[in-house]
Amino acid sequence: SEQIYEIAGEAFNINSPPQLSKILFDKLQLPALKRNVKTRTASTAVDVLEELALAHELPRLILEWRALQKLKGTYIDALPQLVNPLTGRVHTCFNQAGAATGRLSSSDPNLQNIPIRTELGREIPRAFMADPGHVLISADYSQIEFRVLAHLAEEDVLIEAFQAGADFHEQTALRLFGANSGRDKHQLRATAKMVNYAVLYGKTAFTLAKDINVSTQAAQEFIDSYFAGFPKVRGFIDRTLAEARLSGFVQTLYGRRRLVPELNSRNGQMRAAAERAATNHPIQGTAADIMKRAMIIVDQAIAPMKDVRMILTVHDELLFEVPRERAEAVSAVVQDAMQQAATLKVPLTVDVGIGENWKEAKD
Repeated sequence: SEQIYEIAGEAFNINSPPQLSKILFDKLQLPALKRNVKTRTASTAVDVLEELALAHELPRLILEWRALQKLKGTYIDALPQLVNPLTGRVHTCFNQAGAATGRLSSSDPNLQNIPIRTELGREIPRAFMADPGHVLISADYSQIEFRVLAHLAEEDVLIEAFQAGADFHEQTALRLFGANSGRDKHQLRATAKMVNYAVLYGKTAFTLAKDINVSTQAAQEFIDSYFAGFPKVRGFIDRTLAEARLSGFVQTLYGRRRLVPELNSRNGQMRAAAERAATNHPIQGTAADIMKRAMIIVDQAIAPMKDVRMILTVHDELLFEVPRERAEAVSAVVQDAMQQAATLKVPLTVDVGIGENWKEAKD
């Protein structure tokens, strides 16, 4: 805050869009890149600040301030207030029908959005600690949605890669950029990973372009190259959409349906959203089904172990609390049970970690 006030030349309410707008666009004369539709005032949205931050220090500090404010307000200040005085623990509510994908969602508080993307955000899970004499086990499916995609699309290249234990994102980078691009391998993998998820979630070239900071044309070329490299994925998506337009629904590998009547809508935006949902549901929905099957199998496997508790499900991860001396043995049982939850054309792989707190277990 002090740094921001110093550059601005005055103190102001950083959280107030009108006051921030006045500083950025009236006082500092930065370009107003976008205007709010209703008020026609200059926008101070994240995408605007990110672009302005390339040329000026103040927007960069505002973005950093907002990120810190969210960490502080949403987690550091809020979570301690939710600790149950009788148990000394935070108790969430799981919702069976809260997520369209079929996953269990979490609320009051939501423990599935604990931040892991930034270095500082990754410190938050350190606050979740096991009881004395116990440790936490984190068991996480590795790239399960892409494994489901390989199975459903019957894409030979993907199936061979997963069967060989290859890094899927590196395989994609190789197909997108070739072996002799001369660019940093880590950067290429990161870009390929975003392209993989863009295809998985049915993103447009416009959205992908913003994610990886390239032109829309370049993003479209990445998507086209992807489908050229994995032709059966394109066929699977086209087939899924064609069948859904006739039936009005899509379904997971296990037959759980999602209705998509908007696929035939005359409204382009509604139709595009329905296409993304229809493409995504068989993949994400199947991954959700596998996780629920895994929870049942694991529960049966650990039922005789009265001192072992399955305490949280977060996307593709299950979290357990176990006595320290039993951690290795229980980890093996959990890993084996989760890997039996589905029989696909590719192996299901589960990464297991053990730690005194959630961060240690995830790392």
